[in-house]
Amino acid sequence: MKRKNFILLFSVILSLLLFMTACSSNDEPEDTAKNDNSQNNVEENEGSLSEQVDSNVITGIRSSILTLDPANHRDRTTESVLRNLYDGLVMLGVDGEIIPKIAESWENTTPTEWIFNIREGVKFHDGSDLTAHDVKFTFDRIIKEGAMAGETSPRLGLMGPVEGVELVDDYTVKFLLAEPWPILLKMIPHQQILPQAYIEEVGDPEWRENPIGAGPYKFVSAELDERIVFERFDDYYEGAPSIKNLVFDVIPEVSSRIAALQAGEVQRITGISPDLVSVLENDANIEVKVSEGTRVTMMEMNTLEPPFDDVRVRQAMNHAINMDLVIDAILGGYASRTNGALLHSSFGINEDLQPYEYNPEKAKQLLAEAGYEDGFQVVIDTHETFRDIAEAVAPQLREIGIDASSRIWDAGVIRPMLLNGERIMSIDDWGASALDPFGFLDAKLVTDARGNFSQYSNDRVDELLNAGMSEDDVTKREEIYYEAQEIIYVEAPWVFSFVMQELEAGVKQLGNWAPSPDGMLYMPHATMSE
Repeated sequence: MKRKNFILLFSVILSLLLFMTACSSNDEPEDTAKNDNSQNNVEENEGSLSEQVDSNVITGIRSSILTLDPANHRDRTTESVLRNLYDGLVMLGVDGEIIPKIAESWENTTPTEWIFNIREGVKFHDGSDLTAHDVKFTFDRIIKEGAMAGETSPRLGLMGPVEGVELVDDYTVKFLLAEPWPILLKMIPHQQILPQAYIEEVGDPEWRENPIGAGPYKFVSAELDERIVFERFDDYYEGAPSIKNLVFDVIPEVSSRIAALQAGEVQRITGISPDLVSVLENDANIEVKVSEGTRVTMMEMNTLEPPFDDVRVRQAMNHAINMDLVIDAILGGYASRTNGALLHSSFGINEDLQPYEYNPEKAKQLLAEAGYEDGFQVVIDTHETFRDIAEAVAPQLREIGIDASSRIWDAGVIRPMLLNGERIMSIDDWGASALDPFGFLDAKLVTDARGNFSQYSNDRVDELLNAGMSEDDVTKREEIYYEAQEIIYVEAPWVFSFVMQELEAGVKQLGNWAPSPDGMLYMPHATMSE
């Protein structure tokens, strides 16, 4: 269904429901993250590797990748592609479980020390052995200021209180932490192991042009904003992939990605719009696959500026928007509503919180109490991804007397303005792939945090989120985040919105692939049939 039809349908449904109180979805939360250091997952993966064939698989991705250096970015698309070139100590499975990779086992020996045992027989793409020295080099390069040829890794913030990595022997390392950090295993899948000897020999600039790793595919060529080409690594420690050439083509327009898939020019595409799913489902040669997502969408209000410096106005905005209708009519049901700040599968989700009730009359009452009975003007700023959402929400706000409109920006332009508090209301999302409040709530809601677009500040929330990071008692940690969520829910710096599902499609000849909740495009087990 085209966008205009969706908007029309939405408007019709909205007009019918303006006098009704909508029902709220309340998905059951689940904590799927597990600290599993058994070998079972690897054995299953090895067993699934198929016979090698000289096939090519091209994946259409929606944006450029930023670099070939896995330690020099904070970009999900870049990470999703590079995961095929590099392996980490562990990875996050489709169901949120921790899977051993280069580390075959680990032990949390004290609250501030972790021992990792490195798998023997792992080789880099130049044939050299991967050892504990490479692991120490990799993490030193991330956690030490200026360790990347004078640059500091932008991924330093993902390493929390990790102070250093010590060599125990050639295949054992010890992580040293400044304070307990119970989510270490959830955070290190974001870091990939690099070849110390090769990088020191050729230098960072040369290595970034011609990188080698220890992943299932090796580097062939790259134009970062056009095409990235990898080739099967025959000595991969889990067995060589079936696919010979793995290619990623940058195709920004979703309609162009779909056309390329239907024409057989690519075999897999990412980022399908919900309104185009039916187009692909009617194609007998194509299969659409869906998984739960981990990017939380929210409407952020600038809490330092009128009218959103009044908590009653922010609560009114939550009551004024029928988010269930937005999910059904605009997103085709391919999203789950959040009941507060966290996604349902996150550790520490507060199940006692219920989504704000859609209640326009209550919204008007709150506006009147705050002195805005005649409404106010507001522009909802966002980027192309959320154009439909902004255009659907604005009429709902106008129904309660708010003169609302929307404005579309380039994402790279608007985000610095949001961080500087230069916009009043915006729609965006933020990744929470670790399925933990750390890395998400602290990035979005701690005072002056790097993603705090709402300019929210609460001393107690800051205290709680900082305490939650290092609390190693699971029950106490949950209680910390319960309280933080309750405060955030009441103070409502956001209109709490939804988590989109990951929507991808591939040709039916492509086997052993699935969208990942964290958006990774890891494809060592993919196959192509005739």
